[in-house]
Amino acid sequence: MSASTWQQPRSVALFGRRVMLRPLTVSDFEAWREVRVRCRDWLTVWEPSRVPGSPDPTTDRDAFGVRCAARQRERALGSGFGFGVFHEGRFRGEINLNTIQRGPFQNAYVGYWIDEQVAGLGLMPESVVVLARFAFEELGLHRIQISIIPRNAASRRVPDKLGIRSEGVAERYLEINGVWEDHVRYAMTADEWVARRDELERTWLAPPG
Repeated sequence: MSASTWQQPRSVALFGRRVMLRPLTVSDFEAWREVRVRCRDWLTVWEPSRVPGSPDPTTDRDAFGVRCAARQRERALGSGFGFGVFHEGRFRGEINLNTIQRGPFQNAYVGYWIDEQVAGLGLMPESVVVLARFAFEELGLHRIQISIIPRNAASRRVPDKLGIRSEGVAERYLEINGVWEDHVRYAMTADEWVARRDELERTWLAPPG
């Protein structure tokens, strides 16, 4: 799919068995801030440091609004799709398709985080399956990639539970809190999705019973 044939996908909200994924808006600020503040130590150790002097969206509603607007521009351009993860009507985390590249690559990078309070309940693996279906079936991508610091066991459990293929360790791959960290790279291609779609949807998306 080239830039000249780009069309907005039909879906705004995406649904799994228990989760709903939808773009965040300014009205989500209080719920987003509550989770981010409560889980600060759980999350920020794995994230790039905020640029010194830049507004903090966890305390600044306007900065959060700018963040939401940037995601909306990415969506309009087809360069990225960011979603809040909602479970039982409550905001519980985020999952994003970042840096979508077309042409011969047709690739996107997946990033996610989850509220510590619900970690281990399988909400993020379910969300990744929902996002993969969107990436391959609505966006027509060829490949999605997830990169995780090797010692981040909680995040690595997600691709491990889903059986997503590891491509090995990329050394000094991303700067996290001032350190160039190695990352394990996991990837799935469109043909792998087609081969495993029924299994993944049956396990993670189909109603129980």
